[in-house]
Amino acid sequence: MQGVILVKPIVAIIGRPNVGKSTLFNRIVGKRIAIVEDTPGVTRDRIYADAEWFNHKFILIDTGGIEPSSGDKIFSMMQRQAQIAIETSDVIIFVTDAKDGITHVDEEVASILRRTSKPVVIAVNKVDNKKMFNEVYEFFNLGMGEPIGISSTLGLGIGDLIEKVISYFDKNNEEDEKEDAIKVAIAGKPNVGKSSLTNRLLKEERMIVSDIPGTTRDAVDTPVTINNEKFIFIDTAGIRRKSRVNENIERYSVIRAFAAIERADVCVIMIDAGEGITEQDTKIAGYAHEAGKGIVIAVNKWDIIKKDNKVIDEYTSKIRNDLSFMPYAPIVFISAKTGHKIDKLIEMVKLASKENAARIKSGTLNDIISDAVMMKQPPSDKGRRLKISYAVQSSIKPPTFVLFVNDPEIMHFSYERYLENQLRKRLGFDGTPIRFIYRKKGEKG
Repeated sequence: MQGVILVKPIVAIIGRPNVGKSTLFNRIVGKRIAIVEDTPGVTRDRIYADAEWFNHKFILIDTGGIEPSSGDKIFSMMQRQAQIAIETSDVIIFVTDAKDGITHVDEEVASILRRTSKPVVIAVNKVDNKKMFNEVYEFFNLGMGEPIGISSTLGLGIGDLIEKVISYFDKNNEEDEKEDAIKVAIAGKPNVGKSSLTNRLLKEERMIVSDIPGTTRDAVDTPVTINNEKFIFIDTAGIRRKSRVNENIERYSVIRAFAAIERADVCVIMIDAGEGITEQDTKIAGYAHEAGKGIVIAVNKWDIIKKDNKVIDEYTSKIRNDLSFMPYAPIVFISAKTGHKIDKLIEMVKLASKENAARIKSGTLNDIISDAVMMKQPPSDKGRRLKISYAVQSSIKPPTFVLFVNDPEIMHFSYERYLENQLRKRLGFDGTPIRFIYRKKGEKG
C-alpha cells in the first residue's frame, strides 16, 4: 500500500506589474534564481523554486513575467493571474505597492480573491523606511486581514510574511493515495491531445475535446481501472480563452502543468508528432525531471505522420537530442484518436512507477559500485584520487543514493554519469531519474 505521501504546499505570488514580485520571489528563495541558473531542460525564466523556512518546505510560484501592452487593461492580466493562483496554490501572496496605495486594480483583484477558499496574505511592498509603515494601514481596506509591510529589495519584513504564510499550511500535510492507484500527470502544451488521451483511457467522451487550444477548463482528477490496475489521471487545464492582453500564454500552461506534476507519481510528456518538440515541451519535461518523477514520453497524433522505415529512428534520435537530460525516459508513439499503442503507453507508465519507487539492497548496490570502480578508476585532483568507501540508498521517488567518499569535491560529473549508467545497466531504472548525494566518510547520511 502506498498509503499517503507528503505533499509540499504551493505558494503563488501575484500582483500588478512593477510591484516587486520577482524580487520577492528571489528574496524568499535566497538566490537570483529567476535570472541565473541554466538547469538542463529549463529555461532561465524560472517560474518556480523549492523554498524552505525553518524546516518548513514549500514550493514558490512566480506568476509574473507578463506585461500588458499599451492600451490594454492591466486588470485583464490580473484576472488571469488571480485565477491561476487560485487553481494551483495552497496559499496566495498578493503583492501591492505602498508608494502607489490601493489602486482600482488591487481592489478588483481583492474582490476575486475574497471569493476563494484559499488563504491570501497581503504583502505591502516598498516599505523601505519607518515612515512608509504608516502607508500599510490603508491596505486593511481591502478586507483581507492584516497586511504585512515588507521591502523585497532590503529584505525587511520577509520573516513576518513567511511566518504568516506558513501558518496556513496543513500541519498534517498528506495526500491520500487512494489505495494503490498510480497518479499520472498528462502534461503538454494546449491542443496536444491530453483530454483525448484521457477520454480514450476512460472509453467515454467525459471531457470536452476540441481543436481550439485550451478548451479544457479545469484540472481534473480521473480515477480509472485498466486491467485490474488502478490509476488516477491528472489532466492539466488549458487556457480558458484568448485575451486582449499581450501575455505569455505558455507561461500559464506551464504553471498548471507543474502543479499537476508535483502531485503525480508518473508524468506523461505528450508531444505533437506534427510539430515536434517545442520549447514548452522541453520546459515541462525539465520540471518533471527536476521533481524526480517517473517519466514517459508519448508522441501523439502518430496516425497523421507519413511513415517509412527510417521515420521512427529519426524521430527518436531527435527527441533524445532535444531531451538529452532524460535518456532514461521511454518513448511511445501513440494516437489518442485511434488508440494506437495506448496499451504500450500504460505498460510504460506502470514500469516507470515501479522503477521510481524501487529499493536496492545495500549489498547489491555496493557490488555494482565496486565493479564499476574496478573497470574505471575514479577521478583525481592534484594527486588525490577519489575513493568510494560504500553506498546506501537513502530514499525513493526518485531512487537516491548516498556515496561515502574521501573528498566529495573530487567527484566529477562525467564519473557520476558513468556510475549512473552502470546502475542502469545492471538494475534498469527505466523511466525514472536517479540521484546521487556525496558525503565525506564519517559524516551522517
